[in-house]
Amino acid sequence: MSSDKSLNTLVLDIRNRQKSKPGSLDEPCAMWTGSDLVDGKKLDTLTIIFRTSGCWWGKAGGCTMCGYVYDSAQVSPSDEDLFAQLGKAMRKASGFEEFMVKIFTSGSFLDTREIPLEVRHRILGELESDSRVVKVLVETRPEFVREETIADCRNSMKGKPFEIAVGLETTSDIIRKHSINKGFTFEDFKRAATIARNSGATVKAYLMLKPPFISEKEALDDMVNSMREAAAYADTFSINLCNIQNGTFVENLWQKGQYRPPWLWSIVEILKKAKEEFPDKVITSDPVGAGSRRGPHNCKECSREVADAIRLFSLTQDVSCLDVPQCDCMSLWESVLELDGHTFGAPITD
Repeated sequence: MSSDKSLNTLVLDIRNRQKSKPGSLDEPCAMWTGSDLVDGKKLDTLTIIFRTSGCWWGKAGGCTMCGYVYDSAQVSPSDEDLFAQLGKAMRKASGFEEFMVKIFTSGSFLDTREIPLEVRHRILGELESDSRVVKVLVETRPEFVREETIADCRNSMKGKPFEIAVGLETTSDIIRKHSINKGFTFEDFKRAATIARNSGATVKAYLMLKPPFISEKEALDDMVNSMREAAAYADTFSINLCNIQNGTFVENLWQKGQYRPPWLWSIVEILKKAKEEFPDKVITSDPVGAGSRRGPHNCKECSREVADAIRLFSLTQDVSCLDVPQCDCMSLWESVLELDGHTFGAPITD
């Protein structure tokens, strides 16, 4: 791969061969309830993925592992469509006494091409006026984080806790550029995080374990190093484990036997190391698709138990939750850490 331009061209070629998923313009792409750790206690959460015109970077090519671009609307939803999406999602939280709202768009909530300014005001105003909503998180790329934008959001929230989430993925510009094709730098993230925090918002950094072209050991070390380098700019960390999404460059590699999702033992090791070094940081991970060939996995015997331990740790921050019984596959994982870097990108095991 001679340059990021050639990687982006490959990603875009794959995207152009896919079809977007049809969906009603007044229905979110997805919405679900769950739990999260907020201010040291377990809290109900409502996650909403708005159906918008889509991530501008994704439409230009985008990230190697991301298939969310196919959830975007083929025709831009109207302002009323977007507000209707919020109303339908909020019904799922009808039984909650208090909860946190997490807003995603498969792009950037702060991009006015996806969420027009007036709609953003209405959405945040609606959430501010609901006494059950104790905190709001919105995801965005760093280029949309400006002082006036965060001040405007904070004004709509009237002092209610407000958090910016950014898919930093790694603090390594080399990995972010040549493995992920993210389209921004660590300096861009630091600038956005500083603006957000100076404006009274908190910052959540999403990191990505094991994008393509790096070994298991390199991926593990990169996560620990990334938290170390980003700790001064992020209030919380969430580590996403790369999985195989349809219509992506990563899927193309996986189908050719050139990529394996990360081992669950790797994230266990990362969480233990990170929590020891940063005991006061909230560090979470939700191993989506754990145990399947397309998701992070160990062997069939232990994957579910280890994934459950990771989720329990995320809600408690108690490292003892990660002390799961050892499995025979752990010795294979240790061999992968030692040898994976010598196999020239071909996974040692499926």
